[in-house]
This record gives sequence, C-alpha cells and structure tokens, in this order.
Amino acid sequence: MNPSAATPRSALARRHELRLDTFATRSGLHPDTVRRFVALGLIPCQPDAHGDLWFAPSALLTVARIQRLRAGLGLNYAAIGLVLDLLDRIDELEAAAYGTRRTPRWTQAI
Repeated sequence: MNPSAATPRSALARRHELRLDTFATRSGLHPDTVRRFVALGLIPCQPDAHGDLWFAPSALLTVARIQRLRAGLGLNYAAIGLVLDLLDRIDELEAAAYGTRRTPRWTQAI
C-alpha cells in the first residue's frame, strides 16, 4: 500500500473554516437562508468532497453587512449583491490611491 495515498494531508490539518451549521448559528441565520445567500453569490463557501459547505470566518462580516443593508435600506438581495460589489470596488480603489489596505468603514459595527 502506498503511504501517501492512504491518508490525504488535509485530513491531518485542522480546518479554520466553519461548517454550515456553525456558521448559521454564529450569524444568527437559518441554514436555509445561508444556502440561499450562497446560491445568490452573496457569500462565498467551499464545498468539500461530501458536499458539506465550509465558510471562512470572515464571511460572518459579509453576513453582518448584508443584514445592515437589508434592515437599514430595505434592499432586496439582488440589490445587496450589487452594493457589496460596489463597496468592495471602492475599497480597492481607495487602497490603490492611498497605497495601503484599510478596514472598510462598512464592516465596522454601527
């Protein structure tokens, strides 16, 4: 038996991503709502070989932004996707102009 084929390296390393159920609990959303956000392209995730969804902890900030845009401006999810893209683009342009990457204002708690 080939030892390198027996166990993949990723099985030995601890994942820093959050499983769907943990992510949903921490974000205060129902798992179906999280799946909908993924389907709409609002939050990124990485499916594993079993089809389980894994989320970077930073995606919790994106969910907070989505919730603030929805509650504060009453935007639908399609509009929220557009606003998120524009905010990210503004951040990129500001970073290029100032030569540093700053924490965007819209990710900070209100």
